[in-house]
Formats: sequence, C-alpha cells, structure tokens
Amino acid sequence: MKKDKHTWNLTPLYKSDNDPQIEKDVQKAMKKNHSFINKWKNRQDYLNDPKVLREALDEYNQICEIGPVGPAIYYLQLRNSQDQTDKKIIARSRKVNELAIETANNLEFFELNICKIPISKQKFFLESKYLEPYKHFLELAFLYAKFLLSEKEEQFLQTYSPLSYENWIEMLSQFLSKETITIVNEDGEKETIPFSNRFRYITSQNEKTRESASKETIRVLEKWSDVAEHELNSILQNKKNGDKLRGHSRPDEAGLIGNDTSIEVVDQMLSSVESHFDLSRKYYKLKAQLMGKEKIAYFERTLPYKESKDEYPYNKAVEIVKDTLNDLDPEFKKIYEEMEKNGRYDVYPKRGKDDGAFCTHSSKSLPIYVLLNHNNTFNSVLTMAHETGHAINHYLINQNELELNVSCSLSIAEVASTFFEGFVCDKIAEEADKETRFSILVNQIQEDIGSIHRQVACYRFEQELHENFRKEGFLPKEDISKIFKKHMVGYMGDYVEQEKGTEYFWVIWSHIRRYFYVYSYASGLLISKALQRMVKEDPKNIEKVKVMLSTGSSKSPEQIFKDIGIDITKQEFWEEGLKEIEDTYDEIYSLAKELGKI
Repeated sequence: MKKDKHTWNLTPLYKSDNDPQIEKDVQKAMKKNHSFINKWKNRQDYLNDPKVLREALDEYNQICEIGPVGPAIYYLQLRNSQDQTDKKIIARSRKVNELAIETANNLEFFELNICKIPISKQKFFLESKYLEPYKHFLELAFLYAKFLLSEKEEQFLQTYSPLSYENWIEMLSQFLSKETITIVNEDGEKETIPFSNRFRYITSQNEKTRESASKETIRVLEKWSDVAEHELNSILQNKKNGDKLRGHSRPDEAGLIGNDTSIEVVDQMLSSVESHFDLSRKYYKLKAQLMGKEKIAYFERTLPYKESKDEYPYNKAVEIVKDTLNDLDPEFKKIYEEMEKNGRYDVYPKRGKDDGAFCTHSSKSLPIYVLLNHNNTFNSVLTMAHETGHAINHYLINQNELELNVSCSLSIAEVASTFFEGFVCDKIAEEADKETRFSILVNQIQEDIGSIHRQVACYRFEQELHENFRKEGFLPKEDISKIFKKHMVGYMGDYVEQEKGTEYFWVIWSHIRRYFYVYSYASGLLISKALQRMVKEDPKNIEKVKVMLSTGSSKSPEQIFKDIGIDITKQEFWEEGLKEIEDTYDEIYSLAKELGKI
C-alpha cells in the first residue's frame, strides 16, 4: 500500500487492508503451528535426549519464524501505527490477535516442558554439542523456570492480558491520537494541528509559539487525567497480581530477567547516575543563563539551543546519515539505502499517526520498518539516526542468527541506536564553526541528560509508583502527580519551572506502561559512548561493533560486551561514561564564556 516515497510500502506484506491473502496466511500459519503441536504435544523423549531436543528446536525455530498467524498481525500493527483512528483496522487487529494468542497458548507446552527439565539434567543439555546453537536459549529457559506457572495458568494469563493490560493502554493512546491543539504559529497566526505534531511547536524558537503549544499540551493532559488515573491503576494492579502469582521479589525483576539483564548491574548503573544528578542541575542552570532567564519553563528543557536558522529537511538529513554510515562502514550505508529505496520509512507526522518514533520487525523473513515524525529540526536528524541504528542492528542479526536468537535485549538495542546517533551528531559538529559547535554541544548534552538522567529519574518514579500502589491499593491522580514531580525535580533542580499542569506529564509517558525498561536508554547510551571511544581510537574496532550488532540473543548482553572488551559489571565503567559527559559540560561552559554568552 505505497502512497508516496515517504510513506511505508507495505506491499511486501499485503496489497491492501482487504487483501484476501491475509486470511489465507492466517489459516496457513495456524495449520503449521498445529502440526507442530500434534507432533510434540504428547511426547517426552525430547526432554531426555539432546538429539531429539535438537530436532524439536529446529522445528520450533521454523514455527517461530512463521509466527502464530503469519505476517497478518505484523501488517495490522503497522497499519494501526499509521492511523490509530481507523476502527476497522483496530477491530481486525484484535480479532487476529485473539487467534494469535490462542495459537501461542497451544504452543505454550513446549517451552514450559523445557523449563521443567530437572536441574540435575540441565548441565547435560547445556554441554551437548547438538544443542550449541540453542545454548543461551536453554540457559534462559532454565532461569525462567522458577517463575513459570502451570500450562493452563499461563494460557489463562495470556488470554486475559488484553482485558487487564493492552486494551487499557490502547484506549488512552487512541483517545490522545484523535486530539488536536490550536497554537500560534511562527507567523503569529492561529493554527490547528494534530496533537502528535506538538513537539515541533513546543521546541519552536518563537516564544509565543512554544508557550501556546505547551499550554495546549497541558490542557489535553489534564483533560484525559481522570481516564489515565484509572488506566494506570488497572495496569499497576495487573503487574502486582502477575508478580504475586509468579513469586517475583520486586516489581522490576520480571522485566530485567526478560531482557536478560542483571539486577545488580542495573542497580549499580542507577546509583551511579543518581550520584551525578548535580550535572543535570548544573546544565539547566546554564541553560537558564543562556536564555537570559532566572528559570526555564518545563517544556523549554527540550528546546534546542541555536542562534542560526539552520533546518534539516528530510533530504538533507538523509545525506548526513548516509555519509556518517559510510564513514563507519560501507555496509551500513548499503543497508540504509536498501531500506529507503524499498519504502521502509514512514517520515512525516499526520493526524491519527503514532506520535513517536520507532523501528519494528517481526521475524527474519519479514521487512524491518521505521516510523518517524520528521520536523526538520536537529533532533529529528538524531532521531532518524537512532532508529536507523535499530534497523541496522536487526538487519545484521537476521543475517547471522536463528529465529530463536533474533530477539535483541534492550541492553543491546539501545546501544546500537545511540552508537549511530552519536556519530551523526559528531559529523554535524565536525563541519561547524565555533559558534555552531557550541550550539551542537549544548544540544548533545541536553539529549544525553534526557536519555540518562531523565530516564533514571523515570525509573525511580516507576519504582515508587509500584511500591506505593502495593501499599495503598489505589493511587489518585494527585498522588501519582506528586510522585512524578518529586523525581522530575530531583534531576532537574531549581532552575526548571514546574508550572501547574506539568505534573500530569505521566499521562502521556508511554514508557511507564511497558514496565521498567527505561534503564536501557541510560545504560545503552553510556555503553555506546564506550564503543564510540573504541572506534575513534582505532577505526578497525568497528569490526568488534559489528560482532556486537550481529549476535542477537545467542549470548547474554554481559557476555557480548565482555567479548569485545567491555565489562559492564564494574562501577568504574559507568563512572567513566558519566565523566565524559562532565567533560562535555566543561567544554560548553568554557565556550560560553569565550563567546560572551554568560
């Protein structure tokens, strides 16, 4: 369904929403899945013999590549991202998703049985040469074992998940996607725009424009705060119940295990960043000085610093990203050009479209797609580089791993994206004069603080949110807002104004609905800075980076990084990355004095 070169070409999946092949693929996939189920459901030999388990895993790997309902659910999810107001797409997506859940439930026995292999036998299977390609898959299965319920209980939870979780999130997201706001544009005229396009105007250099966009954003958040209160309490209850049933010791444990990430490593990283909140506070004080203000407005914390009228239309952004990729490794550029040529990017904002940015994939055999809301700003170039980094990561994994190993831990995914984003930022800075370099460095540290300090504050907000809910049983929106404000002030300090209504920003913060994954933005950026240093010191180290980008989930993130010379278990590692950001701040401060800005 190709509309133009800046809209996704979904025809490799289906010709249209009414393509009869959708239903045919659903039935074909379900038939193949049930064939696997009928073959292995009542057998136990694969739980005793590595050779038989290898046969079963090879077949299961093929089934996972097909998916429970084929490409249909992927296509419908993509269409929903393009237009969240299309009720026909929503209805059909839910119907197909029900079939997917039903089929997945029937397949549940296989991984559950593997998880139940006795501890006394686990080493025997892990050391078998026949199972080497699936070794880490088995390691994770054995780790999950103690948190799993019976097959019927797991099926029940999967069946009711949409009612207790997904539908709540989709409801609020769809309500917000239909909203419009009326702003004063740069020409001084009132203009009604999709709510999803608000960021362009919130970050406008025109003060009246950004003030009007900010006030309108707050109006929308307050409007939906009652709905969000019930939505968030429902998904907090869902999380509490799930953790209690499975026996998790803390609310974030399930997510970290699912992301193959050590609790100890994450706690260490969180503590390290918190101890450097003075940096984010210093930065916002400097930003207020640069803007000639005593304090900056809440939404001005994301305002790009620039004195020039430089803009980055999409074609210009494309050339910058392509040149950067080519400098690192021509294969990266080739991957990007292939994706762009084949319509894998949906570029511009529009009403009903998902208002964020993401890269998505389904299986080795299906295309990777990137969604953007490009608005010609410096940050939109970095966003494009960020999501392209994800795409390159998925592409290389698909070329090198089995389907069961193509999933990518967040600990790796956010390294890939910020690695490429960092080099694109450097590319722009290299060609700039001192004045422009100052502007770029200010924007760079702002992004670093947003990805590291802000996300750690968000993680702490999540932790307290879940803790308080489990004590109280229900959290009024005022209490949620109070907790939110506490943690935002914690990293922002006294030089960011907490205007009335900004305490409701949690209403639209989608990350907290997906439970405890924002740590990965902070850890990913700090790790990617280490990789960038490696490549700058010796360009041949890009081969080590490519190994990391190609490994998928065949090893733990900790082991993948260790293999290329990075030890994320050490406190000093995190401190080194934070010191690099401190150094950037020092350069900015010196330039600000030299250029007479403060």
